[in-house]
Amino acid sequence: MNGKPVIGITMGDPAGCGPEITVKALHNPEVYEACNPVVVGDAKVLRDSVRILEAVGYLKKNELEIHQISDVKDAKYQYGVIDVFHLELVDMEQFEYGKLSGMCGEAAFQCVVKVIELAMKDEVDATVTNALNKEAINMAGHHYAGHTEIYAKYTGTKNYAMMLAHEDLRVVHVSTHVSLKEACERVKKERVLDTIRLANEACRDLGIEKPKIAVAGLNPHAGEDGMFGREEIDEIIPAIEAAKAEGICVEGPIPPDTVFSKARGGWYDIVVVMYHDQGHIPLKVVGFVYHKEEKKWGAVAGVNITLGLPIIRVSVDHGTAFGHAGQGVQNELSLQNSLDDAIRMAKSRIRKKQERSGR
Repeated sequence: MNGKPVIGITMGDPAGCGPEITVKALHNPEVYEACNPVVVGDAKVLRDSVRILEAVGYLKKNELEIHQISDVKDAKYQYGVIDVFHLELVDMEQFEYGKLSGMCGEAAFQCVVKVIELAMKDEVDATVTNALNKEAINMAGHHYAGHTEIYAKYTGTKNYAMMLAHEDLRVVHVSTHVSLKEACERVKKERVLDTIRLANEACRDLGIEKPKIAVAGLNPHAGEDGMFGREEIDEIIPAIEAAKAEGICVEGPIPPDTVFSKARGGWYDIVVVMYHDQGHIPLKVVGFVYHKEEKKWGAVAGVNITLGLPIIRVSVDHGTAFGHAGQGVQNELSLQNSLDDAIRMAKSRIRKKQERSGR
């Protein structure tokens, strides 16, 4: 090979924005300078995305070729050619953009399972996922809350966490897809400590040698010495002290209403947050930019990385955008960011493997 990491990219729900933004992202020659990308999906759907982008003038006629393969070894990794590991998943006569369906849910699910399989067999060095629709995969009979849980199941991972990142603001979650009541109940010393460890390792994978980690409190004012709750005293502080004893550079608990401003200001490399919205809201406030005068999104940036897996998984930090799918207007920035981080992490892991093997 040419020494570049192989990145497997799922097409996501075919009725959503995934196929379109994949074509847009792979229209950038810099991607091919940094990695060997291969899309896992249905070649028919990717060809239709090329057709749409030609029709709106984004692509010139015959500017991009869809190269259908059934083995990663047959990929060309050549700019102007999009290699698609073809799975026969979509009946184009029954297919409709922006429509929720079990067929598309099944297609999205099978793409995820296949890219995990390829990564576990070391045929790809990292995986990048486009958005799927949770209701659609449940319609297809696959009862998962999202990508994170699918990856955990198919890699046999018990201890994992979700990290979101936009530029230098990064957050990693103690819990994600559970009710707020259950999220509070999950704030336990061992889980907080595990999440701090995962945050530290993730930053190191991204090239930060000595990460500075902040831990957010659960309660207002981080509990105010027990006045507003004892979770900080009973669970969070003991986890922080244990992490410090392991040599991890970590501070907290820090009041949630100030910790993100400090992180954006360079005080910390990553913030350990206690539940889903505590981390998602600040990331999406800075990463998602809506222009009210033009009534359209100017940027939909940010990435989602699953930590603790034996393989690399990076994802776009947005949904399927059914309302605008198939129109050639979707923004590929989040996917581009995801590719950048996946490449960086893949190179880091490859280098570490080489160092361990003594080469």
